[in-house]
Amino acid sequence: MIQVLLCLAATVLGTPRWLRVAQREHYVPGTVTWTDQLWLSRSRVSAALLLPVLGAFVLGLFSSDWWFVAAAVLAQLTPVGLPYRGRTSRLAWTPRARRLSIVLAVLVLVIGVWGPALAALTSVLLPTLVDAALYAVSPLEKRLARTFLDRARQRIGQVRPTVIAITGSYGKTTTKNYLAHLLSGTHTVLASPASFNNEMGLSRAVNEGLVPGTEVFVAEMGTYGAGEIRRLCEVFPPDIAVLTAIGEVHLQRMGTRDGVLAAKAEITERARAVVLNVDDDKLAGLAGRLSGKQVVRCSLQDPAADVAIVGGRLLVAGADLGEVTMPESVHPMNAACAVGAAVALGDDPQPLVKRLATLPTVAHRLEPIEQPGGSWILDDTYNSNPVGAAEAVRRAVLLAQRSGGRVHVVTPGMVELGSVQRRRNTELGAAVKDAGVSSLVVVGTTNRAALRKGAAGGTTDVVCVRTRPEAVALVEQRSAIGDVVLFENDLPDHYP
Repeated sequence: MIQVLLCLAATVLGTPRWLRVAQREHYVPGTVTWTDQLWLSRSRVSAALLLPVLGAFVLGLFSSDWWFVAAAVLAQLTPVGLPYRGRTSRLAWTPRARRLSIVLAVLVLVIGVWGPALAALTSVLLPTLVDAALYAVSPLEKRLARTFLDRARQRIGQVRPTVIAITGSYGKTTTKNYLAHLLSGTHTVLASPASFNNEMGLSRAVNEGLVPGTEVFVAEMGTYGAGEIRRLCEVFPPDIAVLTAIGEVHLQRMGTRDGVLAAKAEITERARAVVLNVDDDKLAGLAGRLSGKQVVRCSLQDPAADVAIVGGRLLVAGADLGEVTMPESVHPMNAACAVGAAVALGDDPQPLVKRLATLPTVAHRLEPIEQPGGSWILDDTYNSNPVGAAEAVRRAVLLAQRSGGRVHVVTPGMVELGSVQRRRNTELGAAVKDAGVSSLVVVGTTNRAALRKGAAGGTTDVVCVRTRPEAVALVEQRSAIGDVVLFENDLPDHYP
């Protein structure tokens, strides 16, 4: 009996860090085991520790039950380096986390009480058991969420704002903020805060912020797979849909860009008008398939598009509305899509020319921060994708040319790119090298090999560190007056 209790105690001690991983991965079943496997694939020490764990368990089958205890304890030593508390966020004991922990406890007890061998397995297979608990609790979570969704649906029906829904592989939040800024001069606007782009986030935004008199609700909508946006649109039916880009993001869940397009295009089904970035080949193709809807094509290349920002001028339906001056941090295509949504709403586009000059800087999205002495930090840490990362490197180089300094890039690379992840990170390393960047500081091991391979053979000094604080300390030592430090992406610390 004592061996069973000790094995279960090891399981209990190891549980918080895996619950934290589940929380950081938005409670998606399967992601906890995936994270465990990622660590094992990136750490030889962690992989090597599996041998004594399995060895001790096998010895327990033929010898003393104390070997099961050894296996349970050793199992909690791996993956080496995965923190229990975390730098980027600690485990928050929300009601959802508590419900998950109760279901997990039931699973562990049901399995573990049958003897030391099974009790040891609850420790050895803990990440998989957390995923099993996520699957088990999923129907309950959906039922509990229904209350908030029904309240939000009722509020939408009472206030009856025009709903503008925005999605895309990237640029969602930026476009949302730009659009809210453009419309705020003539409309009462509620925009979903931060990156509240799922059922619970949008429900909270509506239930807490949608008041009578609100004319426009700008809703950012995200997805991890087919059907998710369609469900969002049932509760928050869009009058106008905006698609910013179809990129190589979330490919490990959706497979290909065509899979991403299919999931994102669900946002168009209920909308009367659709705003599209037609410089994106996938969205250009979608534009021709949206019969019966008003389609607003946005471009930075084609002056004949419905909304175009070309040569520093804004053109709407072929009419030149004048020169536009936007802050350097602004993403021009996102600004064009925001103008397109205002046009679809029926607003006069002429006054928007002046408002484009005051578009807000969106935090952690190519946000330039001037430092004492004339140096700069270019903060692009919120997220990363191949197109955005290449643009960030380009902007860092341009900024350094004006400030007269060098460029240092700090990045863990890009994730959720499926089968092309290694290739795209190699290309990022090559882009850094080709741009003449002084230092490339690679954080962690998730994409270390790919980034180093891409940057090899040039003048860029490649340095590898374990954590972001180490990277910050390093570039503080290396940077001088006029230098630009680009922080490209910042993975949560459940990534190796």
